[in-house]
Amino acid sequence: MCADREVKMPGQPRPVVPSDVKTSAAMTAVSFEGAGGPEVIRVGEAPVPEPGPGEVLIRVRACGVNPADVSQREGNYRPPKGASEVPGLEVAGEVVGRGRGVSEAVWPLGEPVVALIDAGGYAEYAVAPVAQVLRVPRGISMVGAAALIEVAATVYSNLAMTARLQAGETVLVHGASGGIGTFALQWLSACGHTVYASASTPEKCRWARERGATEAINYRDEDFVERIKQLTDGRGVDVVIDVVGGAYLDRNLRCLATDGRMVTIGLVGGRKAELDMGRLMIKRLSVHGTTLRARPADQKAAIVAAVGQHVWPLIADGRVTVPVDAQFPLEQARAAHEYLARGEHFGKIVLTTHPDNRE
Repeated sequence: MCADREVKMPGQPRPVVPSDVKTSAAMTAVSFEGAGGPEVIRVGEAPVPEPGPGEVLIRVRACGVNPADVSQREGNYRPPKGASEVPGLEVAGEVVGRGRGVSEAVWPLGEPVVALIDAGGYAEYAVAPVAQVLRVPRGISMVGAAALIEVAATVYSNLAMTARLQAGETVLVHGASGGIGTFALQWLSACGHTVYASASTPEKCRWARERGATEAINYRDEDFVERIKQLTDGRGVDVVIDVVGGAYLDRNLRCLATDGRMVTIGLVGGRKAELDMGRLMIKRLSVHGTTLRARPADQKAAIVAAVGQHVWPLIADGRVTVPVDAQFPLEQARAAHEYLARGEHFGKIVLTTHPDNRE
């Protein structure tokens, strides 16, 4: 590693950065020119960000491509106030700089890390609060690591923390072949839960069964409500994790057992639907809607800490994996979004910042 340098201004210490990183220098980064389809994606230059107090600067090796990035591109999911306009909510790379208050002993330069960030991942460098940073799990590559933190944080926060999933409860997972579905099936199975899945093709159903689903339902050929009733002897499932939204609201509620919980994390099926309050009351059901990016910093810190404690060991020992379906160079971010839109992927899509980072 290159030597550190420390530049000071009167009365205020400056961040420590390696001598080969200049925060005034330019880096390659992706931006959106207005709102719309993949055609609004632009690749250009932006200043290397500077880590603020409690933050680290990460040399990005790979970053995850997520549906939330598509929502931002379409103008429906703005970054939080003060965040970078560069898209990207998760990165993997090395620590190359530290802001004030960040311990050199805890976060040495060169440390391989993943980070959950508000924005800025589609770039060669990104800053992240240390409370939202985890070390790369043992045996995981940078490309593999870039696919982990957003799905792990989403699934754990919604099932373990919001839905308060209990031992022995059953779960229905929609969107079984995407990153979130793939992770959820394995994590739930590893934790001993009975899990059912819905998917759109026989291949995706097979994928779900191979990753822990007791049964996978092809919703184009079967009514998943009736199939869930058959599989549970009429009882229903305890929890539904939903990425569809309005179009599935009534059907999801009909899948739930008494005291069941539904958590919606996506709206690909629309924002609005009629809600049968009678069914909600009679069966004591609850409906939750969440996003991850907009949560306060203390909540995201608590989620990342819980993921590090409860999920990272399962990844390190191989019980939970997030396969990377496709890798694209950062300069081909548009192609990555076009591929995501086709819905043909199994697992995650990742951008890499340099040919040497690809696998």
